[in-house]
Amino acid sequence: MRTPENRRKTRIAWIGGLFLLLFCILTGKAVYLQVFQSSWLARMAECEYEKSQEHRGKRGTIYDSRGREMAVTLDGTSVGAYPKKIRDFKTAAENLSACLGIDSGSLYRNLDSHRSFIWIKRKVTPREAEAVRDLALEGIDFIPEQNRFYPNRMLAAQLIGFTGIDGRGLEGLEFHYDTYLKGKAGNYRMLTDALGRGFDGERLDLPEYSGNSLILTIDAAIQYIAEKALEEGVKKASARSGIAVVMVPDTGEVLALAHYPFFNPNTFSQFKQKSWRNRAATDTFEPGSTLKIFSAAAAIEYGGCTPETLFFCENGKYRIGENTIHDTRPHGWLTLENVIKYSSNIGAVKIGETIGSEALYQALVGFGFGEKTGIDCPGETAGSLPSFRRWSKIHNGTISFGHGLSVSAIQLITAVSAIANGGTLMKPYMVQAVLDAKGAPVARFGPESRGRSVSEKTAESVREMMRKVVEDGGTGALGAVDGYDACGKTGTAQKIDETGAYSKGSYLASFVGFLPARNPRIAILVLIDEPQGDHYGGTVAAPIFKKIAQGALNYLDVPPRPETNPLTASAESRENG
Repeated sequence: MRTPENRRKTRIAWIGGLFLLLFCILTGKAVYLQVFQSSWLARMAECEYEKSQEHRGKRGTIYDSRGREMAVTLDGTSVGAYPKKIRDFKTAAENLSACLGIDSGSLYRNLDSHRSFIWIKRKVTPREAEAVRDLALEGIDFIPEQNRFYPNRMLAAQLIGFTGIDGRGLEGLEFHYDTYLKGKAGNYRMLTDALGRGFDGERLDLPEYSGNSLILTIDAAIQYIAEKALEEGVKKASARSGIAVVMVPDTGEVLALAHYPFFNPNTFSQFKQKSWRNRAATDTFEPGSTLKIFSAAAAIEYGGCTPETLFFCENGKYRIGENTIHDTRPHGWLTLENVIKYSSNIGAVKIGETIGSEALYQALVGFGFGEKTGIDCPGETAGSLPSFRRWSKIHNGTISFGHGLSVSAIQLITAVSAIANGGTLMKPYMVQAVLDAKGAPVARFGPESRGRSVSEKTAESVREMMRKVVEDGGTGALGAVDGYDACGKTGTAQKIDETGAYSKGSYLASFVGFLPARNPRIAILVLIDEPQGDHYGGTVAAPIFKKIAQGALNYLDVPPRPETNPLTASAESRENG
């Protein structure tokens, strides 16, 4: 008979045997893992506590033509949080909201989402970072990041563009040259704790990973001159917006490309998206009377005309089928030169009838209308130039004075530059060089001819006609620049409304020209959208052209014509108001 003592010993033996068995199993498993699975365990541990992270080098700097910084990359800070380390979500959310200007309710929900890490606010200002540090909250981390900064704020904003939160270009040159500008990726091995926080690291590879820099053709000083004059002109005319472009006729270099209203790329999200766009390249308009200089060029090049060829302008009213063409003032017989000087619509129609649709079309194509210029900016439009085979008689007439086709500002200034430089159509460009982090050239860009538009003799004849436009009695007299012989052409075009009809109250006023008349240094285009009251290019846009020209020529140290004493010219200018 088994005694209680025997039963107790038996129970202890069974329990001891069970523990011995479990110990043997655990020992066997440990030996198996340590001896036969050690490599697999090491890899698993490495995946848990060692992570390879990508880090991009600094984005390249954008400089103007004289080495002034237009866009730079600065070291910045972003604020993140490890929610498991935060004890009171509500208090933390309220305090962070006050420092960073973010919604406390949304932040509270993010903190309470059981995630191991969340972003509180990316790329905070130094003042915001300091305010959060002063809170001394547990679980808050400050992560180094890079901030794109535009030191000149609104200057050339539509041209330069901006980058997004991830540092990639979204608009303008930042977008177009993003492949050059963005830094290369460098990999790091980051050690993390159980909460996912990095505490040590080793760089796996060390490439030269800073981005390349851009050297622009843009001159910040001329850009400022153009923007200031444009802003004053748009406000004075109570207009909707404005564009001004300054170009070197011989090379196609863009010295300034101004838009108004402005926007600040440092805070681009606070402005309407339509203000971001480089409208000089992306938007089209009917050129109006500025196109008459190209009709005149076609008449000389293809129609056997001379500046003295006479056209009867029907005393201000000319009927074509069911349509009637009007002039702002009645004219009888006008020479080709005076058709341009007085900007006669009927005279332009007679030019088109004389040379025919095909010759006019050929000339316009030769000046680059109807196709992209190839300028280095995103979203360029080709404009619209229908084939001459589809032109009716009235269509031939309206195109002769700038209606029935559409162009961009870049197309128009490039075409006028071809007249200024003797007949060669140049490719416009805004970046002259790409440099690596050590300053060595990666790519260079220079003048590039797209072919000959007209002969040198024709270009010279049209230049002389444009010079008459800014003389007394010409439609562009307000564009005359003291001490310099300027060439120009006014334009006033009715805008097309949403129904496709011409609006009676909406106009686009323009003035395009170049100077000095001999050996032109700069070409300038001014467009004023929907000026109120006086809407003519000669009174709205020409004075802006004059102001930009005066400032730019003075800055470039271009001397006035020899026979003019600058002091006398200045005194006469003050006397005439």
